[in-house]
Amino acid sequence: MTQNYIQFTKEMKKTHTILVPNMLPTHFKIVMKVLDGYGYKSELLETSGPEITELGLKYVHNDTCYPALLVIGQFLDAIINRGHDPHKVALILFQTGGGCRASNYISLLRKALKKAGYGYVPVIPLAFNALEKHPGFSLSPGIIYKMIFATVFGDIIANLANQCRPYEIYKGDTEKVVEECTADIISRIQKDKLFFMKSKRAFSDIAKAFAKIPLNRVPKVKVGIVGEIFVKYSPLGNNNLEKFLMSEDCEVVCPGIIDFFLYCIYASISDYKLYGMKKKMQPMFRIMYKGFKGMQSQLREAIAEVGGFDVPPEFEHIKSLAEEYLSTGAQMGEGWLLPAEMLELSERGVNNIVCTQPFGCLPNHIFGKGMMKPLKDKNPNINIVAIDYDPGATKVNQENRIKLMLSNAKKMC
Repeated sequence: MTQNYIQFTKEMKKTHTILVPNMLPTHFKIVMKVLDGYGYKSELLETSGPEITELGLKYVHNDTCYPALLVIGQFLDAIINRGHDPHKVALILFQTGGGCRASNYISLLRKALKKAGYGYVPVIPLAFNALEKHPGFSLSPGIIYKMIFATVFGDIIANLANQCRPYEIYKGDTEKVVEECTADIISRIQKDKLFFMKSKRAFSDIAKAFAKIPLNRVPKVKVGIVGEIFVKYSPLGNNNLEKFLMSEDCEVVCPGIIDFFLYCIYASISDYKLYGMKKKMQPMFRIMYKGFKGMQSQLREAIAEVGGFDVPPEFEHIKSLAEEYLSTGAQMGEGWLLPAEMLELSERGVNNIVCTQPFGCLPNHIFGKGMMKPLKDKNPNINIVAIDYDPGATKVNQENRIKLMLSNAKKMC
């Protein structure tokens, strides 16, 4: 069979740097160190600026979803404007394999590289159902397991950091603990082969480290962030939304990525229940589901033990909140999880919610903006603002709309 893509070879593993788009800053730093521990060289792209969007628009059709424009634009910017040798880099994209256009990023990226004159740059799809072969990049069960755990540790660090930053007495204390905990987890993963048998202790150590930060818990407006997976988390995708909200003296509450993992796994279990699909894979999906729930339980227990912090909810509870409004068969994009997260945030007193809406993501508009009225009808205290993120939307306009929401929220306090 003719090979129609550039492979990442064994020789490239020694000579090439793998560039990684920045969706989850804290999480991806730990994930990349896992890869580095297996002999890869990786670099997290933390660039921003209008040139990234412009490159995306130049080399990708302007009807493509906004996250695709940004990710591809960031890769091209790294090669064209940031001094990376195109003959010594490879690009990696994380794929869920779902029905949205995110599953077409690989072909879109390769087409853009070819158009820009860099068609020889290898593109590695990182997906558990990958159909491509890259001799220089292989994921053993051990690597996959470590990468999964790395993201969960990113969740607890990000969660506790958001609960500390607005209240810290000595500015910079929280960021210092974030850096120390991240470095500690990376060290444990790399040095201790039996680390994952001791993960409960690691979760506990992280929670205790944040609990030592001197805080002044003066009342502040809490603002939840939900939406399409990329713009929900990526500072590039949402114009540094978390930083802006903190500058407005708010506490940011952002659901963790582990809920999205559980949602994706449960979707496959639900497909079998509803449609009889993927029957042979069900034992594996159920093992994965149980494993992720176990990790989430360890995270929740560690936070509960130190006290003083809000404990994130169990996935089963989030799922139960959605069932009153729509079927768990509604799975495209963020599906039923998106309105369920809004309901859960409101349930624990986070009634002010920013729903991030990227251009070109129809499922997100249906399950996000489209569900706002039924949610508000039954939950009159919920205060949701849908913010559109696209090449033509200005940061000033986005922030002004959020400021209007916050002014209403502060009047209600």
